[in-house]
Amino acid sequence: MKKIVVFCGSSLGFNPIYKEAAIELGNYFVANDITLVYGGGKIGMMGVISETILNNGGKVIGVIPALLEHEEVVNSNVTELIVTKTMSERKVIMSQLVDGYISLPGGFGTLDELFEGLTLGQLHIEQKPNGILNVNGYFDHTLKQLDVMIAEGFLKQENRDMLLVDSTISGLMRKMDGYIAPVKTHVINKIIKHDH
Repeated sequence: MKKIVVFCGSSLGFNPIYKEAAIELGNYFVANDITLVYGGGKIGMMGVISETILNNGGKVIGVIPALLEHEEVVNSNVTELIVTKTMSERKVIMSQLVDGYISLPGGFGTLDELFEGLTLGQLHIEQKPNGILNVNGYFDHTLKQLDVMIAEGFLKQENRDMLLVDSTISGLMRKMDGYIAPVKTHVINKIIKHDH
């Protein structure tokens, strides 16, 4: 994977472990020649990971909607800045640019983008790995909600399995590198019917 989008907060959170994780991931990207694609901000977790990469000679592509393009928010030091008209267009451009998705701790926006990526995979629109770096158990309750969705019949286990989770960067990257997207079942059914 040469380009990965990272979804993360525009805040740092209260525990310094989150900032440390953003720095560690940024350093991993630089060491492995992976370009960061992200929301284009210079504050919070977004600012930490982008500055870590830029300060160490790595590449960063920021994709930001025009409504958020203010001096106090946007990171003007990025390798490339793409300004979109809408939030929706931002998501489309990000997905076109990258080979996979990673979510770090964040808020509504992070969860929105995480689940949008999973939905694209579920609908077989994309076949890209979608990973969570579960720092400090941050996503434990989100993952429990997915278990409830399976138990109540609103989510299939095979779709739940698309979400790759690890508490370490090396573990998560191994899972992402080895990811095999689920096969479209109705295509298999057509092949089976055709063979008989």
